[in-house]
Amino acid sequence: MNNSNVSGSCLGRDDHVVIAVLLCLVVFVGFVLNIFSLWVFCCRFPCWTSGTTLQFHLALNDTLITPVTTMLAVYFAMGNHWPFGRFLCQVKIALLTSHFYGSVAFLTLISVHRYVVVVHFNRSVCIKRKVFVRKLCAGVWSVLLVQAVIHAALLPSSTEGSNKQCFTIHQGNLTDSFFVMNFIRFIVGFLLPFCVSAACYGRLASTLTRLNISTAKGLKVRVKSQRMISVCLLIFGLCFLPMNVVRTVGVIVKKFYPLHCRVLQHTETAYYATWILDFFIKVV
Repeated sequence: MNNSNVSGSCLGRDDHVVIAVLLCLVVFVGFVLNIFSLWVFCCRFPCWTSGTTLQFHLALNDTLITPVTTMLAVYFAMGNHWPFGRFLCQVKIALLTSHFYGSVAFLTLISVHRYVVVVHFNRSVCIKRKVFVRKLCAGVWSVLLVQAVIHAALLPSSTEGSNKQCFTIHQGNLTDSFFVMNFIRFIVGFLLPFCVSAACYGRLASTLTRLNISTAKGLKVRVKSQRMISVCLLIFGLCFLPMNVVRTVGVIVKKFYPLHCRVLQHTETAYYATWILDFFIKVV
């Protein structure tokens, strides 16, 4: 069915309730596990290292998505209608963008930290110091707050047909804004951090091949580093890459082929599917 309003613009599909249910299940499990992780960090790690601090902030960032999921479930259940008003729409945008790009930022910092600790183990580098890492994390949260305010201000809710829309590809009056901001987010929020992480892990992998594993310490460093490389590259490759690619395809189709409703709707469904994949892999 070609779901469009009287003005010819496309609207969202009405079959996203399954995606909403899956999102709620996966995010609920993830929320419980993240709360457990935060409890472990706070109660079971009396002495934090610089690496522990970065991992704590990554877990803290992952809890941001939980309030948004409930609102999304209601949005889908009401046939792609946003009933919560402008302010909560801005809260949704702020939390979503902070969650996604906070994850990228903290994973990148973890990559850099692991590279420095293993490759430059005998050098005094600032990222090894807890005080510096705490200030670095505060800086990341400050940048996330600024970008959240910018996104929330530039992408307000709007009415499409008889439905209220919030941060969706179907907001025709925001097509140009989505298009420009998407490529800024793709390059700055994903591509550059991915290149930094890939470079760090490439150097790290090269160092691990020369690492002496005849000692218990050497073996522990190698196993821990290999596990971290695998996890981070898996998240970048299976979570962040599909999400950014699908969103980019969506904004291009919306800008240049706005009446290809079926393509837009399938792209939107694929985008939400990448959310589920992202949350599932992080939970696992």
